[in-house]
Amino acid sequence: MIIKKNLQILLLSASISTVSFSQNHGRKTDVNKDIDVVRVYEQVVKEGYGTSFIYKELATAYYFKSEYGKALTWFQKLVAEERNIGPELTHQYRQTLKAVAVIKQENSNLKRF
Repeated sequence: MIIKKNLQILLLSASISTVSFSQNHGRKTDVNKDIDVVRVYEQVVKEGYGTSFIYKELATAYYFKSEYGKALTWFQKLVAEERNIGPELTHQYRQTLKAVAVIKQENSNLKRF
């Protein structure tokens, strides 16, 4: 019985010390955490400094946000700037074209009713 109590006290003190040491008292603030990169890139393009890298980043970001209309705009600018965009981006571009075509078709079907 004494061994069991000693073991419980040992485990309790070990867990308390582990928790207290694992807490980070010198917390650093990440200044880049709240920056929306998409808005920054769009501002850069608006100022006239658009590059194929920025177009690729914007197109990919909007593609993964499922905002295909905006993604299509940036994919078109990317393709106009750079012909060989790679197989992954080509696939994303094709999927974006299909999605935009489906959305337009659904909108035209809704107008009939």
